[in-house]
Amino acid sequence: MYTQIYENFRKARIIGKFAQSCIHDVMASESHTVGKSVLTQSQRAASELRDRILAGQFAAGSRLFEVELSETLGVSRTPLREALGILEFEGLLERRKGGGFSVRAFSFEDVRDAIDLRGLVEGTIARHAAERGAPAGALERMRAAALALDAVVAAGDADLDFDLYTRHNGAFHAGLHEMAGSSVMRRELAHVLSLPFANPDVFLEAQTGIAAFRRSLVITQAQHRDLLEAIEARQGARAEFIAREHARQAWRNLEALLVLDRHEANGAMGLQLIAMDGI
Repeated sequence: MYTQIYENFRKARIIGKFAQSCIHDVMASESHTVGKSVLTQSQRAASELRDRILAGQFAAGSRLFEVELSETLGVSRTPLREALGILEFEGLLERRKGGGFSVRAFSFEDVRDAIDLRGLVEGTIARHAAERGAPAGALERMRAAALALDAVVAAGDADLDFDLYTRHNGAFHAGLHEMAGSSVMRRELAHVLSLPFANPDVFLEAQTGIAAFRRSLVITQAQHRDLLEAIEARQGARAEFIAREHARQAWRNLEALLVLDRHEANGAMGLQLIAMDGI
């Protein structure tokens, strides 16, 4: 199970794959009308359509036509409608008043609030883990990831291996998310991570060319270390504060990308869905 969680986070960019897995599992367990083969086709169609949207093949506000999508994705109308429902739940699509779906446009505030909500949930998980005792396996995985991140960051911003940073950053957050003990917390975590732009690795790749961002990784790695220390020391309030501040740092980095470097922003997957008006 832990290997799958790690792999899901490693692959995540815009939408939390761990969240998608949780959501789809819930749908599978609660649905009495959709067969296993149809649900599998729905997940595949949702994944492909999600990638196409984030790659800019569908502009924000554009209407999606079922007949065309069915032919493009190679699925029948029933699994396609399930796929559209999945992406609506994730927030990438919205229902049109006259029927059907269109690609959702996001405001600056939408992105900020999504990241802030992740900080709120991760902070609660960190506090509970510190106060109630964290699972030994999850702690060990966080320690290993933090140690690996130390080595990556120590290389300096000029020689930083971004692929390694992304992999170990995902592993660190996966370890933290494993500490969500109750089904209620796991469901809330899955919901938050399914929000567009809320994933811990959101837009990291697009920011690697910005010198200030690369330097900021020293700060984020210090936060990783402090968070781990607070959980191990059973300091609940401190752990919650650090986790929330860690999410705020992610927002500050993204804000710099959106506000200070439009050229870099234009090349990042998913950013074409964010309205730049008023920024």
